[in-house]
Amino acid sequence: MFPPLQNDLIIRAALGKPVPRPPVWLMRQAGRYLPEYHIVKGTRDFFETCRDPEIASELTIQPIDHYDGLIDAAIIFNDILVIPQAMGMKVNMVDQVGPQFESPIRKPEDLDRIDFNCDVSEKLSWSFDAITLTRHKLKGRVPLLGFCGGPWTLMCYMIEGGGSRIFRFVKEWLFRYPEDSHKLLKGITDVAVEYLALQVKAGAQMLQVFESWGGQLGPDDFDEFALPYLRQIAHEVPLRLAEMGLERVPMTIFSKGSWYALDELCDSGFDVVSLDWLQRPEDAVKIARGRVSLQGNLDPCVLYGSDEVIHEKVRKMLKGFGKQRYIVNLGHGTHPTMSADRVGYFLEEVMLASEE
Repeated sequence: MFPPLQNDLIIRAALGKPVPRPPVWLMRQAGRYLPEYHIVKGTRDFFETCRDPEIASELTIQPIDHYDGLIDAAIIFNDILVIPQAMGMKVNMVDQVGPQFESPIRKPEDLDRIDFNCDVSEKLSWSFDAITLTRHKLKGRVPLLGFCGGPWTLMCYMIEGGGSRIFRFVKEWLFRYPEDSHKLLKGITDVAVEYLALQVKAGAQMLQVFESWGGQLGPDDFDEFALPYLRQIAHEVPLRLAEMGLERVPMTIFSKGSWYALDELCDSGFDVVSLDWLQRPEDAVKIARGRVSLQGNLDPCVLYGSDEVIHEKVRKMLKGFGKQRYIVNLGHGTHPTMSADRVGYFLEEVMLASEE
């Protein structure tokens, strides 16, 4: 049994229930901008850190402690690339470069070395252990979020071998090998469904799917190669939870740069659609029409600004979204170069503005 939840604001907001103020959390809130992160991580490799439940749990809780009373959710410290790893691919995290795959997928025959039937419970057991440990250590202070990468985004990494500016190799797959592209996307999706469901079994109280490279697809290609698989996740995770005797939890989709797909995402089966800073809050509210709750969407770089700028931007954002069916967040993640004090000032301004 887990400790009873003391702060359920984000759960209520996600489900469209009345809240006294909008909840707030930050993407990448457990990370390198916090000085205590570096102390705990030490010289460990990034993925080694993720795979140590005790360390991952401590890093997850750091922002909850650092900004005591100012953050309404914890998100488990992990990475979206654990799904490709579970499917048999080797990934290294290189300092100042990012993730690098040792042998990217480059031709259809390479799919033969991908384990589409991997045992998720065994391959990612450390992830579930970290979630369970963190739920207990949080003592119900705030809900714990689990997550995974979106199928299209994971396909990008698996084929490009890392980050990219032009996405040459993965786009070649879409337009030269569409059937194989769908095979890979479907395989990733199936693993993602099981992974998300098992996170809930381990103790996650809410889930988010990060389709970080969604904006690299035009509207038609998004409809073909991204949206169907996001819908599959939104539809099948609750079914899998029911099979496991578990209750459904709120689910959020964040598809960066996919402003053109907001209407479709609002009908995709997710409870919350998270937005980057490329969309005006007022416009997003009109498109959503109360079908989902919205999350976002301050440009993270605003946190480099002055007190006056942060003060103004926060209030404009909250005015645009309103205070119901809304979760305050950045339009993407925090940066390693950000000041922890500036992040704290932003959170304090959110609280002040919510009371005005």
